[in-house]
Amino acid sequence: MATRQEQRSEETKASILSAAGRLFSAKGYEAVTMREIAKEAGCSHTTIYIYFKDKEALLQQLSLPPLLSLMDEMKRLSEEEVGLDARLENLSLAFIEFCFHNRNTYNLFINVKSGRVDNPAPEMEINRVRGSLFNLLTDALRNCLSLDPADERLLTYSRIYFFAIYGIVATYAHSEETVEGLLERLTPTFRTAFKVLIAGFREEIGS
Repeated sequence: MATRQEQRSEETKASILSAAGRLFSAKGYEAVTMREIAKEAGCSHTTIYIYFKDKEALLQQLSLPPLLSLMDEMKRLSEEEVGLDARLENLSLAFIEFCFHNRNTYNLFINVKSGRVDNPAPEMEINRVRGSLFNLLTDALRNCLSLDPADERLLTYSRIYFFAIYGIVATYAHSEETVEGLLERLTPTFRTAFKVLIAGFREEIGS
């Protein structure tokens, strides 16, 4: 059983994380200082460094749990016994739904301090997870297109495909509709968009 001091420590840490999330969402990661986060959390600017050495540590603590949960879900979908095109569509919809559920923070989770997707060994853990998510989509797309993993076109097509998914997310980032309402109304359109992209890639490969 945790002591009172340990409980207070966990509460302070949780307050700091919550404050950081609110400020990052409202003002943007780069604009927020550790001193501002400490003030928002109700602790001193020296106390915050007991728990987090810098903003990057806060970013990772905030982002890793939801991203790892998304990765688990996408791994599960990638193993389902469905057609190759349907698998890619399901992975894409899972990513879109995740971003819709995290409208205020998905940019923080996906983009802030991000590196190149073709870097096989990024330094930050968060970027290793982001890379794994991208690779799950890339592998599904590769299977759909019957491309060799070493084919240089695969990275190009994967980037284009991700641009399209991210464009969908950005279009509805500030929508007042519920996530459920958006998905019910637009999932058929999203699936058609995925099919059109795949058909276009196949057409170029065959041309």
